[in-house]
Amino acid sequence: MNPLDATKSGFLVCIAVCMFIYTFIYLKDMLSEEPNEQKFNANIAECGFYPDELCSALFMGKTAALKIGNFCQNTHQPKPLSCIQTSCNCSMVLKTLHFITRPLSDEEGNFSLAYIITIHKELEMFVKLLRAIYMPQNIYCIHVDEKSPKDYKAAVENIVNCFENIFISSKRESVVYAGFSRLQADINCMRDLVHSKIQWNYVINLCGQDYPIKTNKDIIQYIKSKWNGKNMTPGVVQPLHMKHRTEVSYREYVHSGMSYVYPTKNIKAKPPYNLTIYFGSAYYILTKEFVEFILTDARAKDLLEWSRDTYSPDEHYWVTLNRLNDAPGATPNADWEGNIRAIKWKDQEGTIHNGCKGHYIRDICVYGLGDLQWIIESPHLFANKFEPATYPLVMDCLERRYRLKVLHQAKVPIEDHWRFQEENYFNMKLNF
Repeated sequence: MNPLDATKSGFLVCIAVCMFIYTFIYLKDMLSEEPNEQKFNANIAECGFYPDELCSALFMGKTAALKIGNFCQNTHQPKPLSCIQTSCNCSMVLKTLHFITRPLSDEEGNFSLAYIITIHKELEMFVKLLRAIYMPQNIYCIHVDEKSPKDYKAAVENIVNCFENIFISSKRESVVYAGFSRLQADINCMRDLVHSKIQWNYVINLCGQDYPIKTNKDIIQYIKSKWNGKNMTPGVVQPLHMKHRTEVSYREYVHSGMSYVYPTKNIKAKPPYNLTIYFGSAYYILTKEFVEFILTDARAKDLLEWSRDTYSPDEHYWVTLNRLNDAPGATPNADWEGNIRAIKWKDQEGTIHNGCKGHYIRDICVYGLGDLQWIIESPHLFANKFEPATYPLVMDCLERRYRLKVLHQAKVPIEDHWRFQEENYFNMKLNF
């Protein structure tokens, strides 16, 4: 090589190094800018090289980070999870999908939780939820909608079969939104769970578009400190504008891929035992003793049958029974207490929250990047609703933050496959 060529080569290498350093410094400056500073240029936005830095800025609500994040979501699709649609042996499933394989503390090992998860779509979201809440001392009942495609059911079974403490409910329902079938799905899982060899303390129900905000340890400590031996069923006496749900008879319609609930002209009989009907959350945290009460008590059985033709019966069934004075773990005087689920309802915009930064479905916010700060600052245990296919970076950031927090709390040596990334790469700066 002659001296001129060598000089040219050295000059080009120098330019390349300078451009890389400039891009790195530019991105760091943008993520630390105040909201009123405008220097965004999407052409040089880094979407994958510094993901933890970007996520940290998103959790702080930085305007520049939102612009970069939205650009990344629109132009870069994340890689699909391994071992979901492809065949893997169970050892590969546990390691590739980063499942935690032993209790992380004595406190957690001695306090088992049961989970009921109802799913019907978005396999990746289900796996992300499952690996977040999975602990080997817990037990998990998965209800897969009978209407789900065969390949979806098969994929779920392939994952579930790798775990002794995860099973698919013995009876499946064709679930209809706001229908009795949704309540029945939970009851089916409860019947299976009470026969489990694992002596669980509380049961929590989730759907496939939920994700935890608090860790397994956080949840246990919240239950012990605030609700020890009591059930969480947020709700109040049924308001006048909700009485139509239980005053006329409703029917479920399932045909040709369509399903919905519709009212009839038939007037319903009064509730059995002259029970006062309450209205509340479909989500709960219940003691095992209360679950056994639900499955055996005559009032609970008759209320279940009476609820068969009501609208969204899971929003009155649990809370009504938990207000009975003699029910195990009952909270007769409770109101909306119980930080179970963070949801941005459309009618609460401007009061409870500052609006949905994603989009609304059935008046519930599907979270966008601008909702991340609100989510992590929420006192609730879980959040709903997520669509990683629409907002993939929302789920990526939450997952990475959540796993960091879980491992940060661990009282046992951390195994390499529990980490989502190598330690030198996965270094999100968070204030736990």
